[in-house]
Amino acid sequence: MNSDAALRKAVVTGGSSGIGKSIIHAFSKAGIVTAAADVNADEDLPGDLFKIDLTDPKQITAFISNVKNTIGFPDILICNAGRGIHQKLSEGDPDRWEKIFQLNVFSTFRLIRAFVPAMIMRAAGDVVFISSVSSGHAYTYGGIYTATKAAIDQLAETLRLEVQPDIRVTVIHPGVVETDFFKSMISGNQTPEEIGWGALHPDRVAEAVLYAVSQPREVMVNDLVIRPIAQPM
Repeated sequence: MNSDAALRKAVVTGGSSGIGKSIIHAFSKAGIVTAAADVNADEDLPGDLFKIDLTDPKQITAFISNVKNTIGFPDILICNAGRGIHQKLSEGDPDRWEKIFQLNVFSTFRLIRAFVPAMIMRAAGDVVFISSVSSGHAYTYGGIYTATKAAIDQLAETLRLEVQPDIRVTVIHPGVVETDFFKSMISGNQTPEEIGWGALHPDRVAEAVLYAVSQPREVMVNDLVIRPIAQPM
Protein backbone atom coordinates (compact mmCIF):
# COMPACT_ATOMS: atom_id res chain seq x y z
CA MET A 1 0.00 0.00 0.00
CA ASN A 2 1.15 3.52 -0.73
CA SER A 3 3.03 4.84 2.29
CA ASP A 4 1.36 8.26 2.04
CA ALA A 5 -2.20 6.83 2.08
CA ALA A 6 -2.93 8.49 5.44
CA LEU A 7 -2.44 11.90 3.84
CA ARG A 8 -4.83 11.33 0.98
CA LYS A 9 -8.39 12.60 0.51
CA ALA A 10 -11.09 11.15 -1.73
CA VAL A 11 -14.45 12.11 -3.18
CA VAL A 12 -16.84 9.19 -3.73
CA THR A 13 -20.17 9.46 -5.52
CA GLY A 14 -22.98 7.04 -4.78
CA GLY A 15 -21.53 6.46 -1.33
CA SER A 16 -24.44 5.47 0.90
CA SER A 17 -24.82 1.88 -0.29
CA GLY A 18 -23.36 -0.90 -2.40
CA ILE A 19 -19.99 -0.43 -4.06
CA GLY A 20 -19.64 3.19 -2.97
CA LYS A 21 -20.24 2.36 0.68
CA SER A 22 -17.70 -0.47 0.51
CA ILE A 23 -15.16 1.88 -1.07
CA ILE A 24 -15.62 4.40 1.73
CA HIS A 25 -15.09 1.74 4.40
CA ALA A 26 -12.02 0.37 2.59
CA PHE A 27 -10.58 3.87 2.28
CA SER A 28 -11.27 4.62 5.94
CA LYS A 29 -9.35 1.52 7.01
CA ALA A 30 -6.49 2.64 4.76
CA GLY A 31 -6.43 6.09 6.35
CA ILE A 32 -7.91 7.90 3.35
CA VAL A 33 -10.33 10.70 4.29
CA THR A 34 -13.57 10.73 2.28
CA ALA A 35 -16.36 13.05 1.26
CA ALA A 36 -19.29 11.33 -0.42
CA ALA A 37 -22.38 12.32 -2.36
CA ASP A 38 -25.58 10.33 -2.55
CA VAL A 39 -29.30 10.92 -2.86
CA ASN A 40 -29.68 8.90 0.35
CA ALA A 41 -27.95 9.40 3.69
CA ASP A 42 -26.18 6.80 5.84
CA GLU A 43 -25.17 8.07 9.28
CA ASP A 44 -22.99 5.02 9.92
CA LEU A 45 -20.48 5.95 7.23
CA PRO A 46 -17.03 7.27 8.15
CA GLY A 47 -16.15 10.63 6.66
CA ASP A 48 -18.55 13.25 5.34
CA LEU A 49 -21.69 12.28 3.41
CA PHE A 50 -23.68 14.96 1.61
CA LYS A 51 -27.23 14.18 0.60
CA ILE A 52 -27.64 15.52 -2.93
CA ASP A 53 -29.27 14.63 -6.21
CA LEU A 54 -26.44 14.29 -8.73
CA THR A 55 -28.85 14.86 -11.62
CA ASP A 56 -29.29 18.46 -10.44
CA PRO A 57 -26.39 20.75 -11.50
CA LYS A 58 -27.16 23.23 -8.72
CA GLN A 59 -26.86 20.51 -6.07
CA ILE A 60 -23.60 19.32 -7.63
CA THR A 61 -22.25 22.87 -7.38
CA ALA A 62 -23.23 22.95 -3.69
CA PHE A 63 -21.55 19.58 -3.13
CA ILE A 64 -18.32 20.80 -4.75
CA SER A 65 -18.33 23.80 -2.43
CA ASN A 66 -18.98 21.59 0.61
CA VAL A 67 -16.09 19.31 -0.32
CA LYS A 68 -13.69 22.23 -0.65
CA ASN A 69 -14.81 23.54 2.75
CA THR A 70 -14.48 20.20 4.55
CA ILE A 71 -11.58 18.19 3.11
CA GLY A 72 -10.22 20.57 0.49
CA PHE A 73 -9.36 19.41 -3.02
CA PRO A 74 -9.31 15.62 -3.24
CA ASP A 75 -6.35 13.50 -4.30
CA ILE A 76 -8.72 10.76 -5.48
CA LEU A 77 -12.00 11.07 -7.37
CA ILE A 78 -14.22 7.96 -7.48
CA CYS A 79 -17.02 8.29 -10.05
CA ASN A 80 -19.31 5.50 -8.90
CA ALA A 81 -22.87 6.85 -8.81
CA GLY A 82 -25.16 5.26 -11.34
CA ARG A 83 -28.58 3.79 -11.87
CA GLY A 84 -29.94 1.12 -14.16
CA ILE A 85 -32.87 1.01 -16.53
CA HIS A 86 -34.37 -1.93 -18.40
CA GLN A 87 -36.47 -0.73 -21.32
CA LYS A 88 -36.92 -1.66 -24.94
CA LEU A 89 -35.63 1.10 -27.21
CA SER A 90 -38.78 1.11 -29.32
CA GLU A 91 -41.08 1.30 -26.31
CA GLY A 92 -39.27 3.08 -23.46
CA ASP A 93 -39.56 6.57 -22.01
CA PRO A 94 -36.96 9.07 -23.36
CA ASP A 95 -37.47 11.34 -20.33
CA ARG A 96 -36.32 8.51 -18.09
CA TRP A 97 -33.40 7.83 -20.42
CA GLU A 98 -32.32 11.45 -20.05
CA LYS A 99 -32.41 11.09 -16.25
CA ILE A 100 -30.10 8.09 -16.47
CA PHE A 101 -27.64 10.00 -18.64
CA GLN A 102 -27.73 12.97 -16.26
CA LEU A 103 -26.74 10.74 -13.35
CA ASN A 104 -24.45 8.18 -14.95
CA VAL A 105 -22.63 10.50 -17.37
CA PHE A 106 -23.20 14.23 -16.97
CA SER A 107 -22.63 14.33 -13.20
CA THR A 108 -19.28 12.68 -13.92
CA PHE A 109 -18.41 15.40 -16.45
CA ARG A 110 -19.14 18.08 -13.86
CA LEU A 111 -17.07 16.47 -11.10
CA ILE A 112 -14.10 16.00 -13.40
CA ARG A 113 -14.30 19.65 -14.39
CA ALA A 114 -14.46 20.67 -10.73
CA PHE A 115 -11.70 18.54 -9.21
CA VAL A 116 -9.22 17.46 -11.89
CA PRO A 117 -7.72 20.94 -12.55
CA ALA A 118 -6.33 21.01 -9.00
CA MET A 119 -4.80 17.57 -9.58
CA ILE A 120 -3.18 18.90 -12.74
CA MET A 121 -1.71 21.83 -10.81
CA ARG A 122 -0.29 19.44 -8.19
CA ALA A 123 0.85 17.00 -10.90
CA ALA A 124 -0.67 14.10 -8.94
CA GLY A 125 -4.00 12.38 -8.45
CA ASP A 126 -6.21 9.40 -9.20
CA VAL A 127 -9.52 9.30 -11.03
CA VAL A 128 -11.41 6.00 -10.87
CA PHE A 129 -14.53 5.24 -12.89
CA ILE A 130 -16.88 2.42 -11.94
CA SER A 131 -18.10 1.21 -15.32
CA SER A 132 -19.54 -2.22 -16.10
CA VAL A 133 -18.72 -5.29 -18.17
CA SER A 134 -21.92 -4.43 -20.02
CA SER A 135 -20.23 -1.38 -21.57
CA GLY A 136 -18.91 -3.67 -24.29
CA HIS A 137 -21.81 -6.13 -24.54
CA ALA A 138 -25.19 -5.21 -25.99
CA TYR A 139 -28.23 -7.01 -24.61
CA THR A 140 -31.95 -6.64 -25.08
CA TYR A 141 -33.60 -3.94 -22.94
CA GLY A 142 -30.15 -2.71 -21.86
CA GLY A 143 -29.43 -0.16 -24.57
CA ILE A 144 -29.64 2.99 -22.42
CA TYR A 145 -27.66 1.67 -19.47
CA THR A 146 -24.93 0.13 -21.62
CA ALA A 147 -24.71 3.35 -23.64
CA THR A 148 -24.00 5.33 -20.46
CA LYS A 149 -21.26 2.90 -19.46
CA ALA A 150 -19.74 2.92 -22.95
CA ALA A 151 -19.70 6.71 -22.68
CA ILE A 152 -17.86 6.45 -19.37
CA ASP A 153 -15.25 4.16 -20.95
CA GLN A 154 -14.56 6.67 -23.71
CA LEU A 155 -14.53 9.56 -21.27
CA ALA A 156 -12.00 7.77 -19.10
CA GLU A 157 -9.66 6.96 -21.96
CA THR A 158 -9.83 10.53 -23.26
CA LEU A 159 -9.08 11.87 -19.79
CA ARG A 160 -6.13 9.48 -19.43
CA LEU A 161 -4.61 10.86 -22.63
CA GLU A 162 -5.22 14.46 -21.57
CA VAL A 163 -3.71 14.24 -18.07
CA GLN A 164 -0.82 11.80 -18.49
CA PRO A 165 1.81 11.35 -17.15
CA ASP A 166 0.96 12.93 -13.79
CA ILE A 167 -2.60 11.74 -13.09
CA ARG A 168 -3.67 8.11 -13.10
CA VAL A 169 -7.00 7.09 -14.62
CA THR A 170 -8.52 3.70 -13.84
CA VAL A 171 -11.70 2.04 -15.08
CA ILE A 172 -13.18 -0.79 -13.02
CA HIS A 173 -15.57 -3.06 -14.94
CA PRO A 174 -17.59 -5.12 -12.43
CA GLY A 175 -19.84 -7.96 -13.44
CA VAL A 176 -22.90 -8.81 -11.37
CA VAL A 177 -22.60 -7.38 -7.84
CA GLU A 178 -24.92 -8.04 -4.89
CA THR A 179 -26.16 -4.49 -4.20
CA ASP A 180 -29.38 -2.47 -4.25
CA PHE A 181 -28.65 -1.60 -7.89
CA PHE A 182 -31.32 -3.95 -9.17
CA LYS A 183 -33.91 -2.72 -6.66
CA SER A 184 -33.29 0.91 -7.58
CA MET A 185 -33.59 0.50 -11.35
CA ILE A 186 -35.97 3.01 -12.89
CA SER A 187 -37.70 0.15 -14.65
CA GLY A 188 -37.13 -3.58 -14.84
CA ASN A 189 -37.03 -6.14 -12.08
CA GLN A 190 -33.98 -8.29 -12.67
CA THR A 191 -32.23 -9.86 -9.70
CA PRO A 192 -28.83 -11.58 -9.44
CA GLU A 193 -30.68 -14.83 -8.78
CA GLU A 194 -32.61 -14.50 -12.04
CA ILE A 195 -29.45 -13.73 -13.99
CA GLY A 196 -28.04 -16.95 -12.59
CA TRP A 197 -24.29 -16.32 -12.60
CA GLY A 198 -23.80 -15.58 -8.94
CA ALA A 199 -22.82 -12.14 -7.64
CA LEU A 200 -19.78 -10.48 -6.13
CA HIS A 201 -19.88 -8.86 -2.71
CA PRO A 202 -19.31 -5.11 -3.16
CA ASP A 203 -16.27 -5.36 -0.88
CA ARG A 204 -14.50 -7.25 -3.68
CA VAL A 205 -14.94 -4.28 -6.01
CA ALA A 206 -13.79 -1.90 -3.28
CA GLU A 207 -10.64 -3.98 -2.84
CA ALA A 208 -9.96 -3.60 -6.57
CA VAL A 209 -10.33 0.18 -6.30
CA LEU A 210 -8.00 0.35 -3.31
CA TYR A 211 -5.50 -1.85 -5.15
CA ALA A 212 -5.45 0.55 -8.10
CA VAL A 213 -4.97 3.75 -6.08
CA SER A 214 -2.39 2.13 -3.79
CA GLN A 215 0.12 1.26 -6.49
CA PRO A 216 3.48 3.08 -6.61
CA ARG A 217 3.10 6.39 -8.41
CA GLU A 218 4.85 5.12 -11.53
CA VAL A 219 2.29 2.30 -11.91
CA MET A 220 -1.15 2.87 -13.40
CA VAL A 221 -3.89 0.24 -13.48
CA ASN A 222 -5.86 1.38 -16.52
CA ASP A 223 -8.55 -1.25 -16.88
CA LEU A 224 -9.64 -3.91 -14.41
CA VAL A 225 -12.43 -6.44 -14.96
CA ILE A 226 -13.86 -8.21 -11.91
CA ARG A 227 -16.84 -10.56 -12.06
CA PRO A 228 -18.27 -13.78 -10.61
CA ILE A 229 -16.32 -16.81 -11.77
CA ALA A 230 -19.42 -18.24 -13.50
CA GLN A 231 -20.26 -15.05 -15.43
CA PRO A 232 -19.58 -15.71 -19.14
CA MET A 233 -19.44 -12.10 -20.33
